[in-house]
This record gives sequence, structure tokens and C-alpha cells, in this order.
Amino acid sequence: MRIAIAGGGLGGLTLARVLHRHGIDAVVYERDASRSARSQGGTLDLHPESGQRALAEAGLADGFRSQARPEGEEHRIVDPSGRILVHHEPQPGSFSGRPEIDRSALRDLLLDSLPGDTVVWRRRLVAATPRPGGGWELAFEGGHRSHCDILVGADGARSIVRPLLVDVELSPVSAVVELMVSDVDRRHPGLAELVGPGNLWCVGVNQILSAQRLGDGSLRVGISLRADDRPVDTLRDKPALLDIFAGWDPRLTALIEAADSAPTPRLIEATPIDTRWSSRPGVTLLGDAAHLMAPVGEGANQAMLDAAELAGRLAANPADPDAAIRSYEDAMFARIHPIAEMSARVQAMMLSPTAADDIVRFFTPRAAEPASTT
Repeated sequence: MRIAIAGGGLGGLTLARVLHRHGIDAVVYERDASRSARSQGGTLDLHPESGQRALAEAGLADGFRSQARPEGEEHRIVDPSGRILVHHEPQPGSFSGRPEIDRSALRDLLLDSLPGDTVVWRRRLVAATPRPGGGWELAFEGGHRSHCDILVGADGARSIVRPLLVDVELSPVSAVVELMVSDVDRRHPGLAELVGPGNLWCVGVNQILSAQRLGDGSLRVGISLRADDRPVDTLRDKPALLDIFAGWDPRLTALIEAADSAPTPRLIEATPIDTRWSSRPGVTLLGDAAHLMAPVGEGANQAMLDAAELAGRLAANPADPDAAIRSYEDAMFARIHPIAEMSARVQAMMLSPTAADDIVRFFTPRAAEPASTT
């Protein structure tokens, strides 16, 4: 049984790792030239019931604990004047909640747990066609070709594998801009104190300015706007971004001014909440390829859980992988639907005229709970 995984993100690598633990080989085809070819983004809060559970099944729970930062779970929410609305502080050193880990550190943890030849770099999948006797012929950018018995699309929002199963139209969710502030403790101690060890959200009307502490001492600054408010191409320079937040406390807009990277804008999209498909032999999807959701903290967690559950079912029924895939898909559809609905509601709440009041109500119960509660 030759298994090909398109995409070497967190979902694809988790699938390869859990399969490897069950003695099943897989090949991961990744478009990047190497693990360090591009930034992997900010930090993730791994949830006990999904991301952490997947890492436990991958045998990497101890590795996660050595890399994670429980203090990164601290969360501050302020209004445009800088007034604190919510301040959630986790119990020091506790892993009982949703500790943060840098995406790059988590990806390296997964990569280092796999045999060296598992990931084939510089392989951007461009087409997959059925073979007469079953399985798939794979074509990659640059003319490379391969084949497999089972193809798993873990290739993200613009999945090449997805059209083999379902035809969906992505819908715009928001426009986001990312900037970076390096060496913040030394160069901008005031911003370091403002953000703290975790996350800061500055919530206005239909817009959010956020900052996130990374393990390397930098800040990842994010701007979130409604998708139809401004063309993404108009968000490429600092003056335009500062105009959006005119009248906000200068301590907050200093996050934009201090950035030492060019603004990186992009449109965030989602698949329809009720996306599903009729099972097809030898192919399936996981993560964003299967269920692209609003970015409110569930995407990577659910992708990793998808991977662990798919690997478990394939390992439990190696004689009938198509039945294993059908079982995985049925369970995944049932699990994801309410999560996708919740994600859409939270995203709409965050970018609304009443966002500050709504977010305070949303987070206050959690902030009032004992720090050890998950």
C-alpha cells in the first residue's frame, strides 16, 4: 500500500508520523525547497482534545512539552484607548490549558520524528489522474512524476486534490496584514511590556490590531479587517495602515510603526460550512483541504486530529483501506460541522461594530474560571 501525502504542513506530517508508528510507510510531497524555505507563521495554542491528542498518538507529547510555552496562553484584550477589557493569566508553568508553541518549532518536532526520506522537497503537485488498475498518477511542477495507491490531500486552501472529490467555491472571510517586530525586548521594551508573554488584541469597530509573542523574542503583529472594507492591494504600506487606526492610542499604533518587515496582506477565505463529498476509492482530504475555516484557533488543531484519526483507521483496517477512509470521513464530517459553524460565528463577532462588548462576554467566563480549567 503506497500512500502519498500532498503537503508537508502540520496535518500532513502528523499523518506520516502516526502511520510510521504503526509500521506504515508514506511519502510526503512538499512544495517548499526545505524546512527553512519560508516562515511558518506565528504560534498555536494546542487544544487538549485535538492538537495535543494528535501529538500523544504521534508519541511526541514529551517533545511538545519541552518546546511549548504555557505562559504564552496569557491573553490581553484592550479597546482603542488602551483600556484593558479582559486579562487572562494562566497558572504559571501549567500545561493543563492550551499552551502556545511556535509553528516552526512544532513542524520541526514532527519532521525530526520521521525517517529522513519521508519528505520529498520541491514537489509541488499539479495534477493527479486515476490509473487504469487503481491508484493515482501524480504529476509535479518541473516534470517529475510518481504514483500511489492512496492519495491524501493535505495541501491547504488551494488544494489540488480537493477537486477529485468535491467542487467548492471559497468565500472571503477577512483581510489580514502581517508585520514583524524583531528583538522586541531590547529594541522596544515598551511594546514588550504592552503585549506580555502571550497575545494582545486591540478591538475596534470592524477592525482588530493584534500582537503575538514568539519564542525567538519577536512580535508577530496582525491587522484584521472585513473582507469587503478595502482592497487587499491597498494594505501594503505603513502609512495606509496607520490611517486605518487614526485616533487610536499611540501606544497601540506603535506596533505598526515599530515593524521592521514590509506589510504582508492577504485575503482569508473559507469553504462552505456544509462541505462534504461522496467517498471515492484511494483518495481523501484533511485539514484546510477538507474544511477551510475562519482562523479563530481551530484550523491546525483539527488538521492534526484529522491526521491522527485517519492514520488510526488505516492501521486498524489495512486490508480494506477504502473502508477505513469512509469511516474516517463520516466521523470527520460529523466532528467538523459544529466547529466550522462556531468558527464562522466567532469570526463575524470579532469584526463587527459591537466586537468589544461581544468579545468581552465571550472571554469573561473563561477568564473568571480557575486557571487550571481547560
